[in-house]
Amino acid sequence: MIEKKQMRFYGIRDLSKIPQFKKIPKDDLFATKVVSHVLPFRTNNYLVEELIDWDNIPNDPIYQLTFPQKGMLEENQFNRMAELIHRKAPREELNKTANKIRFELNPHPAGQMTANVPVLEEDDEPVRGVQHKYRETALVFPSAGQTCHAYCTFCFRWAQFVGMTDLKFATDESNRFQKYLKQHKEISNVLFTGGDPMVMTLKKLEVFLTPFLKPEFEHIRNIRIGTKSVAYWPYKFVTDDEADGVLKLFEKLVKAGKHVAIMGHYNHWVELTTPVAREAVKRIQNTGAVIRSQSPIVKHVNDDPAIWKRMWKDQVSQGIIPYYMFVERDTGAKNYFEIPLYQAYKIFRDAFKNVSGLGRTVRGPSMSALPGKVSIEGISEINGEKVFVLTFLQARNPEWVKRPFFAKYNEDATWLNHLKPAFGKKKFFYKDELKKILEERAAKDKHVFNAKEELEDEHLAAGAA
Repeated sequence: MIEKKQMRFYGIRDLSKIPQFKKIPKDDLFATKVVSHVLPFRTNNYLVEELIDWDNIPNDPIYQLTFPQKGMLEENQFNRMAELIHRKAPREELNKTANKIRFELNPHPAGQMTANVPVLEEDDEPVRGVQHKYRETALVFPSAGQTCHAYCTFCFRWAQFVGMTDLKFATDESNRFQKYLKQHKEISNVLFTGGDPMVMTLKKLEVFLTPFLKPEFEHIRNIRIGTKSVAYWPYKFVTDDEADGVLKLFEKLVKAGKHVAIMGHYNHWVELTTPVAREAVKRIQNTGAVIRSQSPIVKHVNDDPAIWKRMWKDQVSQGIIPYYMFVERDTGAKNYFEIPLYQAYKIFRDAFKNVSGLGRTVRGPSMSALPGKVSIEGISEINGEKVFVLTFLQARNPEWVKRPFFAKYNEDATWLNHLKPAFGKKKFFYKDELKKILEERAAKDKHVFNAKEELEDEHLAAGAA
C-alpha cells in the first residue's frame, strides 16, 4: 500500500531548514546559494527523502541533478555573484548581474524562440507557445505548465524558470494554437512540453487535451506528454487527489483512438526503483498509454555505460520503451555537464551492445541542433581519414533524414557546431538548403527572427570553414 505524500517544495531559502541539508559541506552550501541566484533551483520532499543518498554527497546522481554546483558557472561568473552576496548587495543589483550572466549562457539554443515559431495564416502573427520545426510534429507549451516538480540542473529550458519574462515561452488557454493545428493537416503528432505539463491540475489538462476528441482534430493521431513527473513526483499518478481523474483522461483519449505517449524523462536507474515510481508506471500503462524514456548523457550523473545498461534493462522489464539518448545541449551549465562526442558515442555503444533487442529501440547519441536531430551513428576510418558518421533522425527538410554524412574526427568536439566536413569538403550537404529555408522564413516573418543571426550562431554546424 502506497501512503499518500503531501508535496513540499524546497528552494534557496530552505537550505538551512531541512535536516538532510545539514550533510552538505559548508562551502558546497554557499556555492549552491551563489549558483541558485543565476540558474533555477527547486527540489521536493520525495527527492530529498526517497531518492538522494545523503551519505554520498556531493557525488549522488540525484543530488547532482537537482542541486546547483559551483562548476556550473564559469569562475568569473561565480565570483561576480559571490562578491555581491558576501557584501549583501541590494536585490536589484543581484538581479541585474544574474540577468547579464544568464544571457551569456545561450538561454534559447537551436532557434527555439525564433526559427521554430509558426504563424497563424489569418492574421500573419506568431503563434506564441508553439514550435513547429518538423513537418509531422508540433510542440505546445501550456502556460500553466511552465514549472516542474523539481528543476534539473542540466535542463536546456532553464530559462523558462528564472523570472525573465522575455525568456519565457508559453501559450495560454485560448484556441489560437488549436486554430493553427486545424489549418495544418500534415501535423499528426502534438507534444505537450514545458516546463512540465503534469504540474497542471486535471481541469487545466482537460482544457488542453479534450479538444483533440473533436472531429476537426482527426488528423492528430498521437498525443505526447513530455514529463519528469514519473521520476520526480510519481504520486501524481498514484495517491494525489486527482490521480484517478488524470488516468481516466488518458484512458478516454486512448479509447477515442489516440495514441497517448508519456515521454518519461529518466536520467538514472535509481529513479525507477521506489515502490511509488513502479506503481505509477503500472497505473499509466493500465490506461492504454505507453511510456517512452529519454535522457541526455550528463557528466556527473550518467556518463557510464553501466548506468545506461541497467536503466534500459530496468525500463524494458517495466514495459517502458527506451527512446532517446541525447547529447547535452549547448546552453546553461553545459561546461559542467557536457562530454566529448566521441565519448558519448562510446558510452552509447558500450551500453547498447549489452542489452537485448527489446532495449535497442533507443536512438542516439542525438544532438537537437538548428538543422535537426543529428545522430552519431559511428566512428570509422574511410580512405585513411578518421571520421564521425552522422545522420539526421529528424530534419527541417524530411529529405535529409537517414542520409549519412561525415565529419572530421575531433576529440574536443561536444556539439555539432564544433565539427567540420570530412574529405576536404567545404560544407555539409544541408548547408545551402538550411540557409534558404531560414531566409525564406525570415522574409515571411520578419517580426519573428533574424535568419542571419541564426546562421551565424550555428555557422560551423552549417559546414563553414
